[in-house]
Amino acid sequence: MARTSSDIALKTRQADEASPKTRLDLFKFVPFRLNRLAAEVSAALSVEYQERHGLDIPAWRVIATLGFRNDACSAQYISQCTRTHKSTISRAVTTLLHEDLIERVENEADRREFRLQLTKKGRALYEELFPQLLRREDEILACLTAPERKQLSALLGKIEESLDLIQTSEEADAKQAY
Repeated sequence: MARTSSDIALKTRQADEASPKTRLDLFKFVPFRLNRLAAEVSAALSVEYQERHGLDIPAWRVIATLGFRNDACSAQYISQCTRTHKSTISRAVTTLLHEDLIERVENEADRREFRLQLTKKGRALYEELFPQLLRREDEILACLTAPERKQLSALLGKIEESLDLIQTSEEADAKQAY
């Protein structure tokens, strides 16, 4: 019977777990590796919007979330979508409102609630930035072949799915998530 790479990985992990460990090796611990990688990639991308436009990471997350949507959304949606604490998003929203990059619009379904959307100035900034960020992403991923990039995307998707995370904006809109 042929052994798959997952069979080999499982047996290796079981053998590793059977031997006594005195400490957790963070550099082999997947959550640590993913967190560190995410922080580094985020920092590398932030150069594009921080140095050129004075935006910090939370402000960019607000603009990016509003930029890919077809309609206005709540700050809570942005917080949950980006996995950024609501107080951090709230501060970013206040700054972006002051800079006229976003605006509040009344929620027609619930007039007590306001939603957020990009202003013309905010939309222009988004349209200017996202091609630069995509280019920077390509530079970061240049160490991977096209099939490796596809495989990485598929593997990340499997992990997201196992954690029941929404993976597309269409899925979020369809489920009225967040």
